[in-house]
Amino acid sequence: MANRVKKTALILSFLLMIGCSAESVDPTLGLSAAEIYTKAKVSMNSQNFTRAIELYETLESRYPFGIYATQAQLDVIYAYFLFEEPESATAAADRFIKLHPRHNAVDYAYFMKGRINFGLQKSIVDNFYTRDLADYDDSIMLQSYQDFAILVNRFPDSKYSKDAIKRMVYLRNQLARSELKMAEFYLMRKAWVATANRTKHLLETYQGSTSIKRALQIQIYAYQKLELNDLVEDTRRILILNYGEEAAEFSI
Repeated sequence: MANRVKKTALILSFLLMIGCSAESVDPTLGLSAAEIYTKAKVSMNSQNFTRAIELYETLESRYPFGIYATQAQLDVIYAYFLFEEPESATAAADRFIKLHPRHNAVDYAYFMKGRINFGLQKSIVDNFYTRDLADYDDSIMLQSYQDFAILVNRFPDSKYSKDAIKRMVYLRNQLARSELKMAEFYLMRKAWVATANRTKHLLETYQGSTSIKRALQIQIYAYQKLELNDLVEDTRRILILNYGEEAAEFSI
């Protein structure tokens, strides 16, 4: 009886080992780089980004040289981006740029760096209401702007440059609006010097943005409160010159 129990236990242990071994077998073993890449693309198309990332990284580690490894390094940027892992996506883009500075697709890596920050991470608060982009941390928008600027300056003929320029214009307007909100914050607290300084920075930094008119009006009001009459008149002339007489008839 004891021998029979031992044999049964031994058989069960053996079957369990076989099962565990079968589960741990890598399904990509023996596959070529092209085959692994195809599987990764299938996972991407089905929005299984976790599996796609795993396959791209497996491909690169197993076949580190060749067109499939290089393409996998590019594609994993987008996979991480869609998977909402901005830090990993940025790291993948930086790595591609470092490894392939003269590759004909390096402009895409720069473009994706801009897009990663352009999208911005949503907070739990964003699930309850639509948040004004100007409420976000300026440094995130500024980083996105700078990444797009690198692309446009280094690769003016890139197919991504036109899109990047549009995004830069949008970001510049949002950065100016962020400055305007800070000026209005100081204005409401009657901090006239801080208000004047904030509008001065906006006007010097974001010429041509959509916030210029309002910034001039707030600056005039702050100068009036500070009794800086010469600056009031100078600023009023600039406001009228650019936006007409009616712009000088404003209320705060």
